[in-house]
This record gives sequence, structure tokens and C-alpha cells, in this order.
Amino acid sequence: MCWARALHHELTSESFASLCAFVESERLHHAVFPPEASVFAALTATPLSSVRWVLLGQDPYHGEGQANGLCFSVPRDVAIPPSLRNILKELRSDLGVTIPTHGDLSSWAQRGALLLNTVLTVRQGSAASHAKRGWERLTDAAISAVSAQARPVVFVLWGKPAEAKLSLIDKSRHRVVIRAHPSPLSASRGFLGTRPFSELQEALQQLGQPPFDFSLPP
Repeated sequence: MCWARALHHELTSESFASLCAFVESERLHHAVFPPEASVFAALTATPLSSVRWVLLGQDPYHGEGQANGLCFSVPRDVAIPPSLRNILKELRSDLGVTIPTHGDLSSWAQRGALLLNTVLTVRQGSAASHAKRGWERLTDAAISAVSAQARPVVFVLWGKPAEAKLSLIDKSRHRVVIRAHPSPLSASRGFLGTRPFSELQEALQQLGQPPFDFSLPP
């Protein structure tokens, strides 16, 4: 099954039509991120049948040029935000992965990592400004669609908002990796030094899958 079929009910609902009207109005009066062409980048970059693991973010970065439609990721020419800097720091410490000077995680998405924010748009300079407008219904449906797939995957939940999605996951078939959020406010209280990437690799192995390639091109 593809994303279009899995999400058809939500994409054709009155709720989604209302959400689209809201986002369109926001774009008329404010800068809204990511650009319209990148709103569904997480779904287009990682087909439903290709998902090996899922990383849940909250809403897109709200600074100019930062959001590219993949959670925690930024375009190559944009400075690496603090949360992503901590993610890459832990990745290097945990698995010894060489870290490039950019924060573009699109190569992960192409290899089967669904990098999904639970809210897909945001007004410039106003975090969570598009929360509770309807995006959550669509992204909850996406999480449920992955959970319903025959092939088990690993769900990576960093922080309480992501952990709140546990009820959408069939934990009898899938693996879940839970940690504190990697933001500077919480990274030292349950993220840095906890080796979440090693646990993810171990979970994939338990599911009979090869290790994930976390390398990032220079």
C-alpha cells in the first residue's frame, strides 16, 4: 500500500480541507515554513513500503530557510540547529560515524528512515503555531499506517510529545526506542550518552534486518 491509499480517508476529509484553507490563509499573511513544495517531503522521500524505522519530531523549524520537510533536518547551506547538533554528537559518540559540516538528513530518508514531524507547517518565528489545526490527524494516520504494515519496524521517540504517540503503535510486533528530547534543555537528562543509535541497530537486528547506514555524505 502507498501513502496516498493509506491516508486517503484523511486527505479527503472535511478536516483536511479546513486545514488546507488555514495554511493557505497563513501563507497569504505570514511567512510559513517549510516551502509548499516541501510540506510532504517526509512521505515523498520514504515510501510507506520502504520504511525501516520512524523518527518523530514535533513541528518544523521556524527560522528562515531551516525547515526542509524532514524532522530535525536542515538544508546543506543552513547552520546546524542545537537539537540536531546534539543528535549528530551522540551519533558520533555512539557509532563512530563521521559527522559532516551540514545537517541534511535526506540520505537517511532515502534509505528508509521516515523523518516525520507530527505537525507539518509553522509560522515564522512562532513555534507550534500550526499545532492542533488538523495536521495531527493526518500524521497520526501515517504512524498508524506504518504500524499496520506487515513488516515490523523500529519507532524512535525522543521527548514526551513523541512518546505520547505510543498508543498508535502495535508494540507486540514493532520495536520502540525511547529517549529524552535532544534539545539543549533536556539532552543531558536522558539523551546524550544513552546510545540510542546502538539500540536502534540492535532492534533492527532482532527484527531480522541489516544495520542501518547512518553515514552522511560530505
